Amino acid sequence: MKMTVNKSLGRGSVFTISGGVLWGISGTCGQYLLQVKGLASDWLVPVRLLCAGLLLLFFCFLKQGKQIFAPYKDGKDTRDLLIFGMVGMSMCQYTYFTAIGYSNAGTATVHQYIGPVLIMLYVSARAGKIPEKHELLAAALAMAGTFLLATHGKPGSLAISDQALFWGLCSAAALAVYTTQPGRLLKKYGSMVIAAWGMLIGGILLSLIFRPWEKTVPLDPAAAAFMGIIILFGTVIAFACYLEGVNCVGPKKGSLLASVEPVSATVFSVLFMGVNFGFMDLFGFVCIISTVFLLTSGKE
Repeated sequence: MKMTVNKSLGRGSVFTISGGVLWGISGTCGQYLLQVKGLASDWLVPVRLLCAGLLLLFFCFLKQGKQIFAPYKDGKDTRDLLIFGMVGMSMCQYTYFTAIGYSNAGTATVHQYIGPVLIMLYVSARAGKIPEKHELLAAALAMAGTFLLATHGKPGSLAISDQALFWGLCSAAALAVYTTQPGRLLKKYGSMVIAAWGMLIGGILLSLIFRPWEKTVPLDPAAAAFMGIIILFGTVIAFACYLEGVNCVGPKKGSLLASVEPVSATVFSVLFMGVNFGFMDLFGFVCIISTVFLLTSGKE
């Protein structure tokens, strides 16, 4: 029995870490497309969401059949799903890739990891309680990390562009909405189906806003290959791996293991994009990523 449990935990850990690494690779591929190939986030994100949403829905249909349309049988569920797709999913993805365009995959991903601290503050405020000591420490570290990334410890001067800081913080806020808003739907229908519909709905909305079909896109074979990696490996397979892993190890350990994502994004940015990070950058990264460990040290 003990061997079976250990095997399940080991398998779950591998899947969860794989999902985080693939998300990090996806961010670096996005950086390559945005900064080297000249693509714009208002083309990349709608196309990514549409393609990934369709692929995920097809995968869900193979497993669940017509049950994937169940959320549309209830008016309240339909409304919440549309809000999730149009506000949560679309804004989370658009702000994240726009932040990458103005900085790099590592910095943008770490900025997004401020999101859990915002969620903690929101949940505490909603419950009318004062955050616990380890939660307050996490909030302080998130602010300190953001300060170090933005200024390198020199108040009054920005070490990154104001656009990079703005979109990075927007991506953290969008992540908080993306994580908290669909809670009821996730429990009722499962993460995969809701994420698939959210991607498709978000992709449709952003396509109507930005009209990617009207844009001239320098999509040569290399750019097409990187788009394929983002859609297939960085979205569909990464999400499937993460969910399978969390199913084995639980949400608390899963969130800890998935924090390999910003590390992965940083490493691949250095190796493949030649990004140089200084001591203050890395110290800021550590401050923000450590908030994940603090926030998961309390109750489930």
